[in-house]
Amino acid sequence: MEFVESPVIPRLQAEGSPYTRCRKRSLVALGMTLMASVALAQETPSTGSGHAFPSRPIRLIVSFPPGGGADLTARSVGQKMGDLLGQPLVVENKPGANGLVGCEAVAKSAPDGYTLLETDRGALAVNPSLYRKLPYDPLRDFEYVGIVTSASYVLVIDPRLPAATLAELKDLSKARPGTLNYGSYGVASMAQLNLEALKAKLAIDLTHVPYKGAGPAVQAVVAGEASATIASPAAVLGFIRDGRLRALAIGAKSRSPLLPTVPTLAEAGGDDDTLLPTYFAFALPAKTPAAIVARLHQAMKSAVGSPEVAERLDKAGLEPTGGSGAELLELVKRDIPRFRGIIQNTGIQPE
Repeated sequence: MEFVESPVIPRLQAEGSPYTRCRKRSLVALGMTLMASVALAQETPSTGSGHAFPSRPIRLIVSFPPGGGADLTARSVGQKMGDLLGQPLVVENKPGANGLVGCEAVAKSAPDGYTLLETDRGALAVNPSLYRKLPYDPLRDFEYVGIVTSASYVLVIDPRLPAATLAELKDLSKARPGTLNYGSYGVASMAQLNLEALKAKLAIDLTHVPYKGAGPAVQAVVAGEASATIASPAAVLGFIRDGRLRALAIGAKSRSPLLPTVPTLAEAGGDDDTLLPTYFAFALPAKTPAAIVARLHQAMKSAVGSPEVAERLDKAGLEPTGGSGAELLELVKRDIPRFRGIIQNTGIQPE
């Protein structure tokens, strides 16, 4: 079972590692931010009640718990967007069921622009094949603002295990059959699908243990409750640096300057396309006025392009993307049937 990346996100892992472009991006970002700020000042839509949008704080519902790349993206980009819009974005974490809880809350909210969703690839493209009665339709119930950031996955293990490489982890799993496990962010989450693909590709014996998000899964490995997991660099960088996690590989085309001693998956003996990258995206309830969607997209694009936000995201191993809503919608359309096939091959039963 192999993953094949969609061409709809040309920024993901393009032109080598995204982190190597940090300096160039910082020079370009200032000009982008200035132009976007001018556009924001010129385009102030009305909510229909005579008030310019936004006239009050915006709820930013994050469909995952604190501590991971989704939360860091929301708080970093949301704060800058609030500065640009003149009203704060108040982050509210609503984790559960692979992002379902947060997505449902926003899908059922008033389409007035004051409830914004941040979610990920799994919640939009995997959940339709995972839940028989999904309480939202990714293709009908949202107006997409765009892709905010993207991230490659880092494979980390409990440093107390006698394995320093991917090959040694494989040998250890054979020597101790049925004793090693991995933590994911829930059944059929991107973490499970990626790690099941890695298991099948390299014949590694690991038992799945689902958690309620990236943060809890990472903490489980730190505590020794789980043997391994994958997460964005934002979620594991500090633990790797202080020795509480051991990184075996990163699912990227080239090494990250943040983790220069960590080999790519291909260098470690795997396949570049086995650990599919994730993204974090913004969406609004369906029927939100187009002018409001456009204003929030412009604010998002300006925020991720600002030097201070881009630098903060780069340091956490997140790629500032700023992709369009149309691009995101096309990716979701491509991803849904692809992940349906992966779920069927893995044997995961819809709930």
